[in-house]
Amino acid sequence: MDLKSSDRVTSTPLRSTASNGLKIVIVGGFGVGKTTMVRSVSEIRPLSTEEVMTHAGVGIDDAGGVQDKTTTTVAFDFGRISLNDQMILYLFGAPGQQRFWFLWDRLFAGTLGAVVLVDTRRVQDSWYAIDRLEHHGMPFIVARNDFGGPAHKLEDIREALDLSPEIPLIDCDARERESSKKVLITLVNHLYALSTAAEGTT
Repeated sequence: MDLKSSDRVTSTPLRSTASNGLKIVIVGGFGVGKTTMVRSVSEIRPLSTEEVMTHAGVGIDDAGGVQDKTTTTVAFDFGRISLNDQMILYLFGAPGQQRFWFLWDRLFAGTLGAVVLVDTRRVQDSWYAIDRLEHHGMPFIVARNDFGGPAHKLEDIREALDLSPEIPLIDCDARERESSKKVLITLVNHLYALSTAAEGTT
């Protein structure tokens, strides 16, 4: 999935007023758009660990539905975005192949929340991500990335993923900066709502 030329951004210095830094992780299946989202929304040149896919991965990595993909993340992607003058999000894109899942637990350390990207052509690829997040007790939202496939209602996706009504589920286009930013703002608002609710019970 290529970035739209209008969505590319130049590096932006960290604001002197920045006071709150939040670490979030973007997870999901192989080729779902995690690297694309980090690239589209980051205000700095993203750190990427993408490598060219080779014949060594044939029979190991499931490329079903993403046969045109030529590179893959082998560790993580890193980017940064300022939501306002005080709040900074540090973004980590997790690798999608099963052979790199052992890295996820380390990426989750110190993370306040996560985005699960979903490709409706391969919904089952998102099950592991949701399972690991629930295992860690980490708040998350789900974003359906637009690959132009068959149309499905969001409620059908919610049912297929067995998501509770409290978990936000939205549409996005990971190539577009504003769309990716909307996803991150939705996550921040979800984290704030959970924090407010927790304070109300103490």
